[in-house]
Amino acid sequence: MNQFKRFFVFVLVAACTCVQSVAQVNYEKREDIPAKYKWNFSDIYANWEAWEADFKAISKDMEKIQSFKGKLGENSENLAEMLKIQEDLMKKAYKVYQFVSFQSTVDMRNMELQAKLQQVQILFSQFGVATAWISPEMIQIPESTMKEWVASNPALKDHKFDLLDMYRLQKHVLTEEMEQLMSFYSQVSGTAGKVFTALSTADIEFQEVELSDGKKVKVTPGVYSQIVTNNLNQEDRKKAYEALYDVYYKNKNAYAAIYQGVIESEWSNARARKYESCLDAKLEGNNIPKDVYLNLVNTVRENTAPVQKYVKLRKKVLGLEKYYGFDGSISLTDFNKNYPYDEAVDVVTESVLPLGKDYQEKLKVATSSGWLDVYENPGKRSGAFSAGVYGVHPYMLLNYNGTLDYVFTLAHELGHTMHTTLSNENQPFATHGYTIFVAEVASTFNERLLLDHMMKNTDNPKERIALLTQSIEGIIGTFFAQTMFADYEYQVHTMVEQGQPVNADILTKVWGDIANKYYGDVTEKTKYSNYPWTRIPHFYNSPYYVYQYATCFASSAKLYKDVTEGTKKEKKEALKRYTTLLQSGGNDFPMEQLKKAGVDLSKPETILAVINQLDQLVDQLAVELEKLEK
Repeated sequence: MNQFKRFFVFVLVAACTCVQSVAQVNYEKREDIPAKYKWNFSDIYANWEAWEADFKAISKDMEKIQSFKGKLGENSENLAEMLKIQEDLMKKAYKVYQFVSFQSTVDMRNMELQAKLQQVQILFSQFGVATAWISPEMIQIPESTMKEWVASNPALKDHKFDLLDMYRLQKHVLTEEMEQLMSFYSQVSGTAGKVFTALSTADIEFQEVELSDGKKVKVTPGVYSQIVTNNLNQEDRKKAYEALYDVYYKNKNAYAAIYQGVIESEWSNARARKYESCLDAKLEGNNIPKDVYLNLVNTVRENTAPVQKYVKLRKKVLGLEKYYGFDGSISLTDFNKNYPYDEAVDVVTESVLPLGKDYQEKLKVATSSGWLDVYENPGKRSGAFSAGVYGVHPYMLLNYNGTLDYVFTLAHELGHTMHTTLSNENQPFATHGYTIFVAEVASTFNERLLLDHMMKNTDNPKERIALLTQSIEGIIGTFFAQTMFADYEYQVHTMVEQGQPVNADILTKVWGDIANKYYGDVTEKTKYSNYPWTRIPHFYNSPYYVYQYATCFASSAKLYKDVTEGTKKEKKEALKRYTTLLQSGGNDFPMEQLKKAGVDLSKPETILAVINQLDQLVDQLAVELEKLEK
């Protein structure tokens, strides 16, 4: 893969590996936050002068790369030298981009930082066009010649996987002129997604409602989340739900047109590169069989009984005559314990001991060395993510608010951080970046470790119920819901590919048919029930992305079982395989990496294992709730 394309994939992963949460304001000024809870940017550059030097050096490296145009096929030395310069450039690119991006992340009101970030993005966009010649020229080197070069030139050793895999995708590489043309149009292909973002953020006008206590609130997504999570009055939750969804409902035709534009752009690109479908175009890069996607979608669609059983249990416990989708976030008990951050770090650190003391010690370094930005401050973006800087260390964003949900978010993001750390420590730059397809394995694995650890260390019935609910909601949100989204994407993309019409009514019907398979008649239908498709960002900004949350969850469930169950020898061998996975970066196709670790996603039983796990957790929750009643 062209290193610039790899970099843009990396930026996408950094942006998407996140958890959106409603955080409480803890500090009025960022300066008031103790240094140990803030990012240490000096690990990347000591000052802006050092940043500026690398920024300028990237342009010089680019000129050197251009000097190899027309010469890559002459000998292995030319190819190796060009790749060496390109690798040095990309190492700088990670640092140059993230030094600005991270500082902007915690101070989004700083227009000077925004200008610098735009400056970097423009530079990289220019490079994408300028390097369009590399892939077409490299593919002209005969495969037999490339194998000889890789075998005889040690400087090409680290690049072996990418260089030889290039020929598998040969039919999708275009001429230099066509590649350049595609680069030009790549800037336009994201326009529909940008329109969605503008319509859903900058131009959207949220409605105000009056709640039962007389308080008037404007129902933004954040306020809506707070109301449906904390307000015990069902009528208030209904008002908030109707106010929020009515905004999207009124713009349904605009959202349908935008989504049609997104898919048509995807389909145009897929056909230009000679793929049979948009899904093939998304999967073939990482050599993912289509059967894996379809196995996931079909298996889950036919096994939604545990989800419906959980909803019925909630309806009974909450004492509701009618149960709606907006009743799904209310706690089943009045448990609202606060978990101070330092205590949460201790709990998470203790929970990962089954992965070995070395892993635990590395995690301690991560939480005590300026890798984490912990608390919310004015101007800081919401949510949580972990993003690496090769040659430095990962940087992890939080907006910690003391809730149980955020304790799990801490464990989740530390899973990403440790995955990145182990990959970077054990892989050369050429293969350090792991794919999205395995990205959520380590994070969800750590969440399961945390659940078991906390369940073993509490006798508080309300906390046990909260923990089980947390885990159940995690499976439904990460596995079932994302598979439902994947099902929807596949059906709608297929319609566009077959030349069928797509409009708001059709999209709503597709959503409704799938929702009925998942929830049946256990939830009440409303005017807005089948319109969530209007407001799911992944559909518009990263099509065919969400299924990987589900496949990762299934993979981590299988790996967790292997590491924690069986004989001492079996667990030790399973842990070794899992650790190898975390250390392997992108040195092989992700399906092969998972198979080596003990997971085969092409088998329905791998998917069914998660479904059975949910079923057992719902039964366990029912037992705990019964104990509480007694």
